[in-house]
Order: sequence, then C-alpha cells, then structure tokens
Amino acid sequence: MTSLSFEKALEELEKIVEKLEKGGLSLSESLALFEKGVKLAKFLREELGKAEKKVEILLKDEKGELKEEPFKLDKEAEPSEEKPDQKDDEDIPF
Repeated sequence: MTSLSFEKALEELEKIVEKLEKGGLSLSESLALFEKGVKLAKFLREELGKAEKKVEILLKDEKGELKEEPFKLDKEAEPSEEKPDQKDDEDIPF
C-alpha cells in the first residue's frame, strides 16, 4: 500500500463503503472488503499523521516550540446577519 497515494486510497475506501452500504454481497466478500477498508483507513490515518507532523515542524518558532497560528483563507468569511432566505450570490465562498 506504500505506492498508493492518499487521494487514491481515500477514493478506494469510499468505493468500498458504497459497496458495503449497498449490500447484496456474500459474507466472505463483505469481510474481504471490510478488511481492505480497515487497512486503507489505517494507511490514511498514518498519512494524515505524517502531514500533521510536517505542519508542526513548519510552525515551530526559533526556540523549537510550536507556535499556534490560525489557518486563514484568502478571504475570511464573516458571519452574515442576513436571514437564511436573503443570500446574495456574492456571499458564496467559492
């Protein structure tokens, strides 16, 4: 599984979940898919852990201590005081 990218593993896990939710599989097929899904989930958790460590390293200050910085998008969305039925297309964040 080491040659698998995070995105491909996530896509494969989503397909497995869809198949299991749909049903109609034999017990042995379901168990095989479940086992593969568990392995994919473990791989994804490990990859996320590695990414988190890299981010922590990048955020360390000169003393080696983690410096918390909020993640900001280019244009922060501020809460609107408008009623939910009064949305403008300009308020859509994408």
